[in-house]
Amino acid sequence: MKRSGKLVLVLGLVVLAAGCQRLSGGRNYAAPLPATPTTPVGSGSLAPLDPNAAPVAGSPTDVASAPADLANNPVSAPANAQTVGRSDLLGGWKLSSAGDNCMAFMTLTTWSGGYRANTRGCATPVLSGISAWDLNGNQVVLKDGSGVIVAQLYSSTPGQFNGQTSAGAPISLFR
Repeated sequence: MKRSGKLVLVLGLVVLAAGCQRLSGGRNYAAPLPATPTTPVGSGSLAPLDPNAAPVAGSPTDVASAPADLANNPVSAPANAQTVGRSDLLGGWKLSSAGDNCMAFMTLTTWSGGYRANTRGCATPVLSGISAWDLNGNQVVLKDGSGVIVAQLYSSTPGQFNGQTSAGAPISLFR
């Protein structure tokens, strides 16, 4: 009985000491992770409610500003287009198009329609929606989460790619 009483006492002190360390004011917890940016839910303007109203510039009913069909009408390669390999695109890039300046990050993780890509700090839904990239010969193709082509670019100098978005705006990817 004496022996079991001592054992219970020692175990009780060990549990008490462990509890005191955990409940002390000097917390040793990891800092929370920063929030991950998300793609906005609404990506464009709505069509007018009045079917007889004139189309608003940039609206889905505005034929003049309708996006280019890059899948069927690809951007032609410039004469000085350089040969590009997948490893040439890995890592972080500065992305600029139509007054929007942000960052793009490219990996070799397979993704719908190519490899995984994401952007940070982009104000426009088109650039913030980039989710994938792929190579088509010397052409770099940027795609959204649905696999729709967002932009096509070519490299004319090392570390820089220039091209056109699906809306026809110039786009640059550079380091």
